[in-house]
Amino acid sequence: MEPREGDRFLRLLIERSADPAVLDATVRAARTRSDLVAALPEEETRRHTAALVEGVLAALEEGGPGPEVLAAAERLGSDRARQGVPVAAFLDGFQAGRAHLVRTLVADGRRLGVPDSQLLDGVGRIDEITTALVHRMVHAHRVAELETARTARESTLQTLRQLLHGEPVAVPAPLDARAAYHCVVSDVSDPAVAARLEARLTSVGPGLCGLVDGRLAALVARLPDPPPAGPLLVAAPPARPGDVAPLYALGRRALRAGAAAGLTGLRDLADLALATVTDAEPELGGLLAAALLRGLDPGDPFHRELAETVLAYLDHGGRIEPTAAALHVHGNTVKYRVRRLQELTGRPLPAPADGAAVARTAHLWWALRHWLAAAR
Repeated sequence: MEPREGDRFLRLLIERSADPAVLDATVRAARTRSDLVAALPEEETRRHTAALVEGVLAALEEGGPGPEVLAAAERLGSDRARQGVPVAAFLDGFQAGRAHLVRTLVADGRRLGVPDSQLLDGVGRIDEITTALVHRMVHAHRVAELETARTARESTLQTLRQLLHGEPVAVPAPLDARAAYHCVVSDVSDPAVAARLEARLTSVGPGLCGLVDGRLAALVARLPDPPPAGPLLVAAPPARPGDVAPLYALGRRALRAGAAAGLTGLRDLADLALATVTDAEPELGGLLAAALLRGLDPGDPFHRELAETVLAYLDHGGRIEPTAAALHVHGNTVKYRVRRLQELTGRPLPAPADGAAVARTAHLWWALRHWLAAAR
């Protein structure tokens, strides 16, 4: 989009909206103002904020919001209603983000010498556009709320939320209070994506799915085979509906650890045990990194390469060839990097014959993960 000649406010908005730091600050403002918006995945808020900013830009250029911009506002209102975010909390977040963006534009405009008349005119145009968008969002939110409230599904989903939060409640059909179900958690908040995953999760047996705390969660009798690809899902061992609340909380913790490790697809909760525990104790990870990796410099790309190689070496059971294949390097390269890291840190890798080899290996693995995360 090219601004009209002399429209310095529009040019400024285009430049600032393209700055990731400005978008980040706008998202933080929205999440800080509304606890319920903050409970949603940050990427969900970022996606909608970016779409609305782009819509405002298009509306400024075209003299008003067009059909696509208004449709995007309606989708946002509908999504928030289906995610259980009340309209007041949703508008608090929206207005906080808008106010932050306007303050940023005015401050930058004055610093760059944009005339006050242009700034005032620009803010006025933004207010006209955002007012139209708010009307569409509120209308769509109320329509979605009414549609949801009229369905039996909402009552069932409310029961699912109560079960996962440990509240005493009668177990609804199709669940059986005496049967055992896998508790599956995810970070999926987009209703369309959630609907596709729900169909996959319930395709092999009875189950109950829905957006709980803004994210797709489920209780299913069986897990699909093959497991669904795509977003990370964490599945707990089977438990009766009245006993799933602790597993739901633990699954949410494991989900954060798995996401930090870049995992995708369906994963067993037990397989994420070590990652979950270590992710919950970052201070201990820092102490281990300081003690075991003292010779490494986070600012040195070669040192980061050494750490990544040794971490992969540990993940592959201390075997050279599988590590080399995973990293797409020669086996001798793996051997050299492992030896070089030992030289730099002054610490040998745990030996299989060492009586404390398991603990020492876990400590080194934890230290390397923490060090690499901090070095990025």
